[in-house]
Parts: sequence; C-alpha cells; structure tokens
Amino acid sequence: MGNRVADLHSLTKFQEILKCSVCFDFMQSPIYQCHNGHTLCSSCKARVLNKCPGCRQQLGNIRCLALEKMAKSLELHCKYEEFGCPEIIPYHTKLMHEDSCNFRPYSCPWYGCPCSAVGDIPLLVSHLTDYHKAVMFNSCNFKHGFLIGDLYKNPGRRWIVIIINCFDKHFCLHAEAFLIGSTPVYMAFLSLIGNHAEAGNYSYSLQIGGNGRKLTFEGVPQSIRESERRSLESADSLIVPGGMVHSLGGETREPKLEITSRIWKTQCG
Repeated sequence: MGNRVADLHSLTKFQEILKCSVCFDFMQSPIYQCHNGHTLCSSCKARVLNKCPGCRQQLGNIRCLALEKMAKSLELHCKYEEFGCPEIIPYHTKLMHEDSCNFRPYSCPWYGCPCSAVGDIPLLVSHLTDYHKAVMFNSCNFKHGFLIGDLYKNPGRRWIVIIINCFDKHFCLHAEAFLIGSTPVYMAFLSLIGNHAEAGNYSYSLQIGGNGRKLTFEGVPQSIRESERRSLESADSLIVPGGMVHSLGGETREPKLEITSRIWKTQCG
C-alpha cells in the first residue's frame, strides 16, 4: 500500500513537470527548453516572443528530448474521469481524446442569453429548470403555446427552451422568433442532452398549428454539442417564414403558435 501511494505521488509530480509554464496545459512534442533548463510547449514559444518566462533568457531551438521520451511512455486517465470516462490514454493522444470524449461536460443550451454553466446531464437539467425556469414535460408527446410578441415594436429574439423527459433521456425543444429585415421568422428544433451516437437512436416530429392550419416537420435530434447556435441553413429545423407566421398564429401584432411534438425510438440505444 505504501509503495502504491509513493508511486501515485511520483506520477503526480511528473505530470506537473509536463505542464507548460505559460498555458499550464500538458506539453506535446516538441518540448522546448531555455539554456537554464526551463521548459515550455511549442505553441507558447512564439507567444512569449522567444523569451523564457522563467528567467527571461533568449530561447533558441533546444529540444528537451529526455522529457519528450519520458512523456511517450506515460499513460494517463482522461480528465473527464469524474464524469464517468474509464479510458487510460497514451500521453501523446490525451488531448485528442479529450476533445471528443463522450463524457466531457455539456454546455448550457439556453442560447437566448450568455450562460457559462457546464456539467453532466443531471446537473444541466437541474440548472435549466431551477435557474432558467425551463418548463419540463414528462411525456414523449406534448403541446405548448409560444407567444411570439410584437417583433416590430420590440425588435429582438424571442425564445423558449422546453425540457422533455422521454425514454429516460432528456431532450430540449428550442423555439425562436426573430426578424430578418422586416420579415418575421420562426424556427424550432429538438436536441438531445447527450452525445451524437445516442441522438441517432431517436426521431421526432414538430407540428406548428393555429387558425385551422398546421405545418409539420420530422427529423432526427442532434446532440446539444452539435446544435449550439443553429443557423437558418440547417436542414434539421422547422422554419416558418414571413406571412405564414401570422397565418398560423393569428392575424394580430402578437401571434401565438401552438407547438405539438412527438418523440419515438428508431434504434436500440
């Protein structure tokens, strides 16, 4: 037991040595050093104008080959281990793995205003309902009204985010209304609070109705990782342009659209 604790302590100390003194990330080959032995990563070498941040001596092109060789033999836990990632990764591929790790935390999808909250799925769902007061439906079928408001009188985006608890997963319905020039546009889509592979197991339909008319769209939800800041060019959104907004929502300055949605499982997930 004592030897194991000592080994872990040594590994921790070695990992600290491998962190760049400028950006504090793990250094990748090539690793550079000054004449006094201070090390830094190649991307930060140019950032500090070729001067060592430790002793202010001029940096040359001296490689720290011993540290590079030791790093190649090292295997580390993913930094998202606390979120459930079981992977132990070779040092030189650690950053690449973490950039696409399925266990990395999710960003808050409340796109209507800046929100820096990140976390795992339970934390994010609690954040959306408690902090942003998002409505939650515990059903795979639901209906909800969206009062667009007078976009001409008060220009700016109107949005809602609704959480849907379905098949033991959490989905987000995003609905947004805004002006392009003088033309009102309504956009809605569904995303999964989960990774891209999980999202492919489901399909959904959206129906926008009012005044005896309806417009229907079917698609596959994307992960909230891919759906951040959806554009009008997206093929996975229901888009209601121009006069159709008022045709469906009522010939008033503040039309209200009824959103009906259904989610179903298309694959075993």
